[in-house]
Amino acid sequence: MFSFRALLALFLIVPIIEIYLLIQIGGVIGAISTVFLVVFTAVLGALLLRQQGFATLQRLRASMARGELPALQLLEGVLLLFGGALLLTPGFFTDAIGFVCLVPPLRQGLIAWLMRRGMFNVSGVADTSRSPRHGPRTIEGEFSRDKKDESS
Repeated sequence: MFSFRALLALFLIVPIIEIYLLIQIGGVIGAISTVFLVVFTAVLGALLLRQQGFATLQRLRASMARGELPALQLLEGVLLLFGGALLLTPGFFTDAIGFVCLVPPLRQGLIAWLMRRGMFNVSGVADTSRSPRHGPRTIEGEFSRDKKDESS
């Protein structure tokens, strides 16, 4: 999915962006306020992650109870974990990306964008948020018992 060069660039560019933003924002609001803001976003992110995680888990369970494949809920769970990890990383750039993963409409838009780009392939699953399921599914078939099975 990602090449070594892309990951190396990511691990070099993101910290540079974070340091730049921390210096710029610290110069405007002060060092103590900047540290407080970084800690505040981590705590707020943890609370939002907990709330959104439980809501996604409930939707996942409801989907499974209806006999549907909970692929979209699993993708949301992956983005929630990713967003939570980003929010625990100190910095404003990672916090912004983390909050995108935690806000439901933004997260669902991100999933739709990733699916359009081919990052995730969810085949054989209808988008249940748009089209409700109509009744139970019946699979037609025939059954026959072999003579060998009757004797054992």
